[in-house]
Amino acid sequence: MTTTSRPRRILLVTGMSGAGKSTALDTFEDMGWEVVDNLPLSLLERLLGTPLPKGSDDQGRPLALGIDSRTRGFDAAAIARRIGQLREEHGHDIEILFLDCGGAELQRRYSETRRRHPLAQDRPAADGIVRERELLADLRRSADHLIDTTDRTSNALQRELRQRFGQDEPAKPTLAVMSFGFSRGIPRDADLVFDMRFLRNPHWDPQLRPLTGIDAAVGDHIAEDPAYEPAISRIEDLLLLLLPRYSAEGKSYVTVAFGCTGGRHRSVHVAERVAARLRAAGFSPNVAHRDLATAPHDSMEGKPNNGSAKHGSGG
Repeated sequence: MTTTSRPRRILLVTGMSGAGKSTALDTFEDMGWEVVDNLPLSLLERLLGTPLPKGSDDQGRPLALGIDSRTRGFDAAAIARRIGQLREEHGHDIEILFLDCGGAELQRRYSETRRRHPLAQDRPAADGIVRERELLADLRRSADHLIDTTDRTSNALQRELRQRFGQDEPAKPTLAVMSFGFSRGIPRDADLVFDMRFLRNPHWDPQLRPLTGIDAAVGDHIAEDPAYEPAISRIEDLLLLLLPRYSAEGKSYVTVAFGCTGGRHRSVHVAERVAARLRAAGFSPNVAHRDLATAPHDSMEGKPNNGSAKHGSGG
């Protein structure tokens, strides 16, 4: 005897070719999801209505569906409309995960792997990337979840997917607190960015320069700045106000990024302090320091104010 069973959650996984869809589907499968790749849209309703054997372990199992520009009959606008209809008319809990990536990085990946872009078999990969981005525009606009993999390794993407989708109903948003250096670019997926370059710069103290914001001496140096305590306290209070509101709006993942010029001193110290305050308030932030391991360079740090070793405009 067979019985139909609606998946507890349905996630349409799509995005730019080379942005990590295969990695994402493998990760969902490892997490126990049922995974179907390259399913034609015309078969989606048939799949959702396919009966499962009574007592099957797949009853209520979440379902991840991979679809991209290579899928037969692909039409991004039609897919977005059909997903809306399945939600409204049949009550299916369907979400769209869109994996994006910068064009230059996609070109680098195709160059390294020596693969041809699926939409540019006889032309440069850049042509296929531009064409695909146009084809996918409607799906990207309709996405419930957007992950940019430009600066992410495969392992980093897997970790983020587990954080976002590993729990059915997290009580609070999955929270990431990170530090970075403006000299190396702003993180693409940051929801909130705070600039710490107004604080005193340990880079211009010869004894502190080789240390990082994790070291107590660096933290003490930064904390001596008169603006430090009032500014950081206000930022912490703001986050404690905003995070529950994000949760109430259904936002399941929030990244808070603190930047200084080099990403080794001020941003690192502040990220660690704020993360500790959030833990004390009941959150469980994941902390990452993107540029902590980079070597210090005077050329990236600007110049100390008035030639002083105590204050600077970078770092």
